[in-house]
Amino acid sequence: MPAKPRVDTDLIEQLAELLQRTGLTEIEVAEGEARIRVARTTQPAAAPAPAPVAAPGVAAGTKPELESAGALRAPMVGTAYLAPEPGAKPFVALGDVVDEAQTLLIIEAMKVMNPIRAPRGGRVTQLLVNNGDPVEFGELLLVIE
Repeated sequence: MPAKPRVDTDLIEQLAELLQRTGLTEIEVAEGEARIRVARTTQPAAAPAPAPVAAPGVAAGTKPELESAGALRAPMVGTAYLAPEPGAKPFVALGDVVDEAQTLLIIEAMKVMNPIRAPRGGRVTQLLVNNGDPVEFGELLLVIE
């Protein structure tokens, strides 16, 4: 029988403090097979809505479909990588047909590589980040139609 993992409450408290102090909405750390994710889901009632920002990688004169059902947004803050390693073929390219749960890119957060998977199958119609771009929580990464 495998040993039951020990929950490190001190680490959870430190991560929660870090969220509060930095204003981040979530953070995830991993060591071996153990993962801890801490997230805030509530916002103060007086919090202003973030101003819209042009997404990187969008051709001049085009506007991404911000509310598309196939919009894939960053689930965390980090650095986006479009390939599994430097020099390797990208996971997907504009126009590729993808399957649900297929890895589309990786977001590195706190030295942890987090695969970002397709929420549904379809064709990649917009790719709004470049390899190595920093991404914010909720930032539009790509659109699958």
